[in-house]
Amino acid sequence: MVIDMYEKIRIGVSSCLLGNKVRYDGGHKHDRYLTDTLADYFDFVPVCPEVECGLSIPREAMRLVGDPAAPRLVTNKSGIDHTDRMNAWAEKRVRELEREELCGFIFKNRSPSSGMERVKVYDHNNIPRSVGVGLFARAFKKHFPLLPVEEEGRLYDMLLRENFIESVFVYKRWRTTRASKTPGSLISFHTDHKMLLRAHNETHYRELGRIVARLGKDDPARIFSEYQELLMVAMKLQPTVKKHVNVLMHIMGYFKKVLSSDEKQEILEVIEQFKNHYVPLIVPITLLNHYTRKYNQPYLASQYYLKPHPTELKLRNHA
Repeated sequence: MVIDMYEKIRIGVSSCLLGNKVRYDGGHKHDRYLTDTLADYFDFVPVCPEVECGLSIPREAMRLVGDPAAPRLVTNKSGIDHTDRMNAWAEKRVRELEREELCGFIFKNRSPSSGMERVKVYDHNNIPRSVGVGLFARAFKKHFPLLPVEEEGRLYDMLLRENFIESVFVYKRWRTTRASKTPGSLISFHTDHKMLLRAHNETHYRELGRIVARLGKDDPARIFSEYQELLMVAMKLQPTVKKHVNVLMHIMGYFKKVLSSDEKQEILEVIEQFKNHYVPLIVPITLLNHYTRKYNQPYLASQYYLKPHPTELKLRNHA
């Protein structure tokens, strides 16, 4: 399956992160990584829950209060309750977002409307606990349970950043596969993602293979649905150094009949250096890509593990 990796992907994003002055104080929270780097590969669909539900700029700050499982959204000083207004708008907005064909969403952290997790919720004694979810973020995740989501603050953790962006690219490729609705497209998708899935979770990879094996024996719509659900569950599980080493060694096995002794030793040394955190993942990946081309390995050339996202994003450059 050949999909243009550089075709821009649509993702939702909290509007203030793009530099739009929509916050309660009339300001923004411009995130340069989004607009200076990710914008080359993503088309952003901005969303500001407060403004879009009809609140003014500027406006009184708000917070979550009460039961963390079903908190109220109230203004800090006047105590005006905007919960019903926000929830009604959020239910309508998530249905509208279905038309955007989003492949992910980046939320503003700690926001009472958009915070994905650990949002402060105040109890009856006015004591906060970081246990809440913003009202819009809650509605979005309920409506789109399989979409990759992340908060802008967490994207500065390089492992979380790589996992989120990799998941977005996988979801985009999956959306194309699902649209075709053909058994062949599912087989190709699974084949091309085998190494990548093994890096996330070996058990889920094998279960996904069993789902694919049911093609021709079960309802195709059910198979596609089950595959999609387990695929995105697997993508939420972060690869580890140990998992990467296992996959790298597995890939090396495809060259056992063609590599010279020096070439084998070189790969083993580089993998060991990665295992010991001396070099980043991009080093053994680059070497294996080189041998994939040199020894004309078409199966490996189709593996998205070796190039899951644009190299320019430098997501595998951290040790």
